[in-house]
Amino acid sequence: MLDSTQLSKYLGRVGHRPAGNTPGSLSALATAHARAIAFENLDAFLGRRVSLDPEAVFEKLVLRGRGGWCFEQNLLFGNALRALGFDVTDLAGRVLWGRGVDAVTPRTHRALLVRIDGREWLADVGFGGQSVCGAIDMADENPQRVGHDLYRLARLGNGERLLWVSIRGEWQPMYRFDLQPQLPIDFEAANFQLCMDPASHFTQALVLSRATPEGRHVLRDLELGFHDRAGRTTRRVLENPAEVARALREVFGLELDEETARALQQKLAGRGSG
Repeated sequence: MLDSTQLSKYLGRVGHRPAGNTPGSLSALATAHARAIAFENLDAFLGRRVSLDPEAVFEKLVLRGRGGWCFEQNLLFGNALRALGFDVTDLAGRVLWGRGVDAVTPRTHRALLVRIDGREWLADVGFGGQSVCGAIDMADENPQRVGHDLYRLARLGNGERLLWVSIRGEWQPMYRFDLQPQLPIDFEAANFQLCMDPASHFTQALVLSRATPEGRHVLRDLELGFHDRAGRTTRRVLENPAEVARALREVFGLELDEETARALQQKLAGRGSG
């Protein structure tokens, strides 16, 4: 849980102060978070270990103006919600993005269950290009419009839930999860594997995303795309490290320290982008 000073700085970082512990205030804060703090994997891409120490995550995402991935994003968001008086449980999910619904995958995603007045809501500000800009009603299996996107939850026979998102009119599976509460230690192994394993896609390419009122910016490797609210997508390839640095600053709102900026430039030059 954040202390009062940290909470004030967090709310300043996301530019929103919720009024009351209601589903509407939860959804509004999730939207503000997703728009202010980009999903990014710079540390993993640069061969750095990603810390899940709460103080380190707060310092990185709030004080240093960086972003992070699900383990960091939903850790910070969950601790802010707890400081605001929300009842929050950490959950773990099996990512199915780009796979079939029956794919066997490890628990490499962190999400949040938020209980408000006897009702349960799924909150998730850390799913990369599909981070949820709002809250999903766990009791409703009908399609739900949340932010720019259409989601639906399905109950599986083994007690799991399956989260779907509609992409250009087609339903795509995001991840499966159950309601077993997770402890901080439960995320450490997956976090370490994703940021240090050469086979992890997060160590091989840049992955960034940031929501806006108009749509969502996404950077995958060196391809910068924008998905607007009408379902249209524009893309262009960033040609050199200077263009990447400008996109990180102007599009994704990231503030990089000199050491990180230099390391990124060197890594991209080594990949033949400059």
